[in-house]
Amino acid sequence: MIAIQSLKKNYKDTSVVDVTELFIGQNESFGLVGNNGAGKTTLFRMILDLIRATEGQVLINGKNVQGNDEWKEYVGSYLDENFLIPYLTPEEYFKFVGKLHNYSDEDLKNFYQKFEELFHDEILGKNKYIGDLSKGNLKKVGIAAAFIGNPQVVILDEPFENLDPTSQIRLKQLLNRERKTRSLTYLISSHDLNHVTDICERIVILEKGKVIRDLKGDNLLGELEEYFKA
Repeated sequence: MIAIQSLKKNYKDTSVVDVTELFIGQNESFGLVGNNGAGKTTLFRMILDLIRATEGQVLINGKNVQGNDEWKEYVGSYLDENFLIPYLTPEEYFKFVGKLHNYSDEDLKNFYQKFEELFHDEILGKNKYIGDLSKGNLKKVGIAAAFIGNPQVVILDEPFENLDPTSQIRLKQLLNRERKTRSLTYLISSHDLNHVTDICERIVILEKGKVIRDLKGDNLLGELEEYFKA
């Protein structure tokens, strides 16, 4: 599904990503963890062709993301507020993204129903521009929009950040439910070890841009806590 090969990103003399080889398979729930400055966001941006690699390549379904737009049809993502359009209302933004995927009004109605619990009557029908929303509600809008078009791959950077505890639980339930209903690959970075291990069956620890551990199994949380407390 996603193959990373000899991928490097350098800024002057500093290496921020240096991943020799990494493969993320179809229908895999993949978590990326690491301390601040580990290179998690940079790696996600390189996968999405938002940052050009110094060396190496990222392939999605066998095709290089650079110079190829085909993968964008089945990859949804939300990394930060720059993905949003602040002068639109959430409804206008969802309609705009929906048009890119040929969504009808009925499709949008079904989409809203899926996210009704997460939105918690705080997003739709409020006549507020996206730029005026709280940090948590910005996150909800961005995450929801990543699912428009029923993508095969969803990439989320720190999805639980700025969400209140109730919204964190609802988001976790939604992510798990979506993956159970269809073939869906997750790439999720998070500082919250509890939530990411509840969602992801595989966790990679990144440190100074390099893969330090690639973990699978039944005791992911315990292994992560053991590593980070050292």
